[in-house]
Amino acid sequence: MGKFDVVVVGGGLAGVESAWYVANKGFKVLLFEMRPKKLTPAHKTGLLAELVCSNTLGGKDITTPRGLLKAEMEILSSLVVESAKANEVPAGGALAVDRVKFSRYITERIEGHPNIKVVREEVEEIPEEGTVKIIATGPLTSDKFSGFLKEFLGEEELYFYDAISPIVYGDTVDYSKCFWASRYGKGGDDYLNCPMTEEEYERFYNALISAETVPLKEFERECYFEGCMPIEELARRGKKTLLFGPLKPVGIVDPRTGKTPYAVVQLRKENLEGTLLNLVGFQTKLKYPEQKRVFRLIPGLENAEFARYGSVHRNTFINSPKLLLRTLQLKKDPTILFAGQITGVEGYPESSATGIIAGINAVRILKGKECVFPPENTMIGGLLKYITSADPKSFQPMNANFGLIKSSVKIRNKLKRRKVIAEMALETMKKWKEEVES
Repeated sequence: MGKFDVVVVGGGLAGVESAWYVANKGFKVLLFEMRPKKLTPAHKTGLLAELVCSNTLGGKDITTPRGLLKAEMEILSSLVVESAKANEVPAGGALAVDRVKFSRYITERIEGHPNIKVVREEVEEIPEEGTVKIIATGPLTSDKFSGFLKEFLGEEELYFYDAISPIVYGDTVDYSKCFWASRYGKGGDDYLNCPMTEEEYERFYNALISAETVPLKEFERECYFEGCMPIEELARRGKKTLLFGPLKPVGIVDPRTGKTPYAVVQLRKENLEGTLLNLVGFQTKLKYPEQKRVFRLIPGLENAEFARYGSVHRNTFINSPKLLLRTLQLKKDPTILFAGQITGVEGYPESSATGIIAGINAVRILKGKECVFPPENTMIGGLLKYITSADPKSFQPMNANFGLIKSSVKIRNKLKRRKVIAEMALETMKKWKEEVES
C-alpha cells in the first residue's frame, strides 16, 4: 500500500469508525494501535475496539438517549453498530454483546480492508504521514503521547482525571422549593439554590456517608487529590465539612424567608437553554442507584431525573470548547481532527459517533470541501455542540441525553415526547447524510 491519505492514531471505537468510513470512500488509511505490544492498565487483548468495563452499548429503543444515538450511527453506516448487532447477547432492553466476538469481528473487518494498513506500535507524536490526521487515543492515552499533547496543545488544556458532578434534567426539578441567586448577589442569578434546614441536612448527610460506592480500579487510586475529592469522602471528614465546602450557605439569602439557610446545594446551567442542570461540587463514586436515592433527598430534587451521573475516574481528555471546532477539527491546524473520549464525550456509542464524524470530515478535507456537523436536533449534533461550546473554564465530559437536543416539542408525556423528538432526529439525520454524501 503506497501513500496514505489519512493517519488514524488509536484503534479503539472512535479510531476504527474513522478508518472504516474513510477507507470505504476509497482513500488510503494508516491506523496505529499500540496494543498488544503495549497494553493500557485496562485493556487485556490486542483486538481493535476492545470493550473494557462493560459489554453493553446502552438501550436499544430510540426513546433512550443511546438508543437514538445508535440509530443515527446506523444511518451513517457505523461499523460498531454493525458488529454489535452481529454479536448481540440477550440483555433485555439494552444492546449487549459478546465482547470478544464483537472486537474480533471489527478487527477482522479493519485488517481485511484493502484500503487500511494497521501498524502495531506506540505513537509518541502526531505522525508526519497523511494529509489528514485523526487523534483517537482514548481515555488511557499513553504517557509519551500525552506528554507530546501537553506541549502541542498547552499543558493546561489536557486533563487526566474526571471529577464529574451529576446532571439533572431541568424540567424535573421542583422550582417551588428553590430560588435563583448568586453568592453575595454577585454575577446575576446564575445558580439555582436548594436550601436545607438542619434536619434536612442531617438526613442527607447520614444517607451520603452510608451509601454504597464503586470500588476503585488500581490505576485510578491516584485520582484522590483535593481537586476532585468525591463528595462522600469530604463528608466523612466530619459532619460540618460540607458546610464549609460545596454546601456552604455563606452569602446566600432565601428570598422567601429573608434568612441564610443552614445548607445550600447549588445547581448551575449546563447549557444556555437550561435544560440541563449540574450539581456543583458533587463529583462522586457512589453507585448510580445510590446517587438517585441520596441526591433526591435534596429539596427540589425529589423527582429529579438524571441526564448524567457523577463519577471520579482516570480519563485523558482535552479542553474541546477551547481547542476544537464543531467539525472536530483542531482550531490551530484544521487538518488534525480529534475523536472519541479524548474529546470529552463519555461512553462507547458517543466515542464511536465522533469517530464517524471525524471520518466524514477527513474525506471532505481530502475532496477540498467544507467540513460539516449534524444539525442540533439530532443526538450526535447536540453532543458535538456541547463539547465544542460549553464553558471551557468548567468543561466536563458528557454522555448522550435528550437535554442536548434542540427541540420545540412540548408534549407532557415523557415517552411520547422523546419518541417524537427521536423520529424527527432520524429523519433529519437521513437528509443530512444525503446532503453530505451528494
